[in-house]
Amino acid sequence: MVALSDLASALESYRGRDRLIRTLGYCCQLVGGVLVEQCPARSEVGTRLLALSSQLSHCRMVLRLFDDAAMFVYTKQYGLGAEEEDVFVRCVSILSNLADQLYYPCEHVAWAADAKILHVDSARWWTLSTTLWGVSLLLGVARSLWMVLKLRHRLRKPPEAFTSRLTRGKRRTVETQICSEVLTLLSNLADLANAVHWLPPGVLWAGRFPQWLVGLLGTLSSLLSVYQAVQAGGQANATP
Repeated sequence: MVALSDLASALESYRGRDRLIRTLGYCCQLVGGVLVEQCPARSEVGTRLLALSSQLSHCRMVLRLFDDAAMFVYTKQYGLGAEEEDVFVRCVSILSNLADQLYYPCEHVAWAADAKILHVDSARWWTLSTTLWGVSLLLGVARSLWMVLKLRHRLRKPPEAFTSRLTRGKRRTVETQICSEVLTLLSNLADLANAVHWLPPGVLWAGRFPQWLVGLLGTLSSLLSVYQAVQAGGQANATP
């Protein structure tokens, strides 16, 4: 009952629903891709799962039509990152926010072109939106790598420096931050691999992934995101 209650609570929020739809979509793509390619007797089931995955992806895309305002507010609040002490993190975050802000309208135009609402070349806008997503992910990878190196350097203090209870608590906090950054790094790398796959042929490994591999990478990224959300929620509830 507790797990069901937590699930219902998560689904009440937009982010919670998006994580669930994303995870289900990529899981369907993973299983469907395996069935179509490896199990001819189950290929019909695999095809249906791939169709379901496509519809769930389309559902998320339509819901993102309303994300521009929230992204704009976040970008405006962060501004030039005056509260961020690390110059590298500040610059990467500003560029990432810019890429994310531009991503949404480009995807909207591509969607509208596919829906015959706008008479423009959707392929060009899909390429632009995917490129912006890839740039944002690449910047996220750079940020996470930098933070992991920075936090690990902080842990290299001699053991004598962590004798007090308060200082040991700070050390555990740093270790938790490192773990979180590593999970974010892995999630971004998985998404970045898929982003390159969806670029036009000729760009690195674009178009070379089978359906099941795209589903596997997406499922890995989604599960890591869900795990981090659960961990963050648990820490928030544990805070007095």
